[in-house]
Amino acid sequence: MTPEEIRLCSILFGWGTAIYITTYVAQNLIEKDESMWFVTLFLNLLGYSTVLLPGYLGLRYVRESGYLDRGTGRFASIVKLVFKGREDSVEEEILAKTERDEKKERTLLQDTLQLTFCAGGLQVSYLTWGILQEKIMTREYQDSAGSTQKFTDAQFLVFVNRILAFAVALVVIMLRSQPRHKSPLYKYSFCSFSNIMSSWCQYEALKYVSFPTQVLAKASKVIPVMLMGKIVSNKKYEFYEYLVAVLISLGMIAFMLGKESGAHSDSVTTVSGIIILVGYMSFDSFTSNWQDSLFKEYKMSHVQMMAGINLFSCLLTSISLLQQGVFLTSLLFMSQFPQFVSDCIILSLCSACGQLFIYYTISTFGPVVFTIIMTVRQVLAVLLSCIVYQHAITAASMSGVVIVFFALFLKIYGGYQMKQKKKLGMVKT
Repeated sequence: MTPEEIRLCSILFGWGTAIYITTYVAQNLIEKDESMWFVTLFLNLLGYSTVLLPGYLGLRYVRESGYLDRGTGRFASIVKLVFKGREDSVEEEILAKTERDEKKERTLLQDTLQLTFCAGGLQVSYLTWGILQEKIMTREYQDSAGSTQKFTDAQFLVFVNRILAFAVALVVIMLRSQPRHKSPLYKYSFCSFSNIMSSWCQYEALKYVSFPTQVLAKASKVIPVMLMGKIVSNKKYEFYEYLVAVLISLGMIAFMLGKESGAHSDSVTTVSGIIILVGYMSFDSFTSNWQDSLFKEYKMSHVQMMAGINLFSCLLTSISLLQQGVFLTSLLFMSQFPQFVSDCIILSLCSACGQLFIYYTISTFGPVVFTIIMTVRQVLAVLLSCIVYQHAITAASMSGVVIVFFALFLKIYGGYQMKQKKKLGMVKT
């Protein structure tokens, strides 16, 4: 190894080891208190820094030292794959441009069928995933000896979901031809981190706000997604897209207010809950918009995106689980309760299929359409709850459902009309 490569390894492994030991000691010295969410957040961030901070220092070193341009050999190839990516040759650029020019414009019927396929896949995957998640986190498992026990660590479930999704993405990549991968791997870490943080905020917020408050926050995130799109990608939106965002929010408000009217509900909302919900919406909005910018810049496939993000998600969550000693206890639980293993596998398969639909939807229709579909999922989730548990649905709730689905149709129709106008504009010029 060259002196530059030795220094790079020292930065990565030296800082990584130092931060890991520091975090491990902090995990054991600091007593966790469920009411002090910021302490848990600090420990989680400290664990993630075991990977992210050495990676940042390594990136600065290879850029400032010029190693990315001078390095040769297998080690240099790996470093360039992580920190630089690949560049298209002139022939590849010409071929890619030809393929884009040969693509046919989709008709309204094709757009509708494709969006229906994405929406249906997302709904089935995540509604099933939600039911299984509730089952795993609320029921007690019974072993052959008759003893019962409840599984309580959600982060281990996140890790299992991520590692299976990563495996599924690799299988799809091997079975189907993919475009040449050009993005540096480190760029996936941004949306991987924001995805993990949005999930944490989503669960943590329920300790401080009521369920209807959180659902309304999720419904309203169409607007922060659009705002984040202007910040991250400097995107411009049409009037009908703003109208769709407002209609979605109004529909969800009408649905939830109608559902809660006349029923006793917990309306306690604390400052901590509001802060965490703002964090959830911000991280979640950043995730979809960062993915959209990567799709446009590097022309990768949705499966490549899925593999890259889950690679970093597995790395970040596994470090945190190791530091907290959760791996051993979870594996012991799995060996004692075989039914839990089956539920975990089905849960993870639903999550993996859902991720395939997520990345395909974002790469095809963009983050705003994806957010609208997932907002509709919230309506369907509550409707499913009403059907299963025989809750009454008021007229106000039904009007909210109608508004949401009308907004979805408006999005399809408005998008098609804009494509036709752009097409006609190009013909005139």
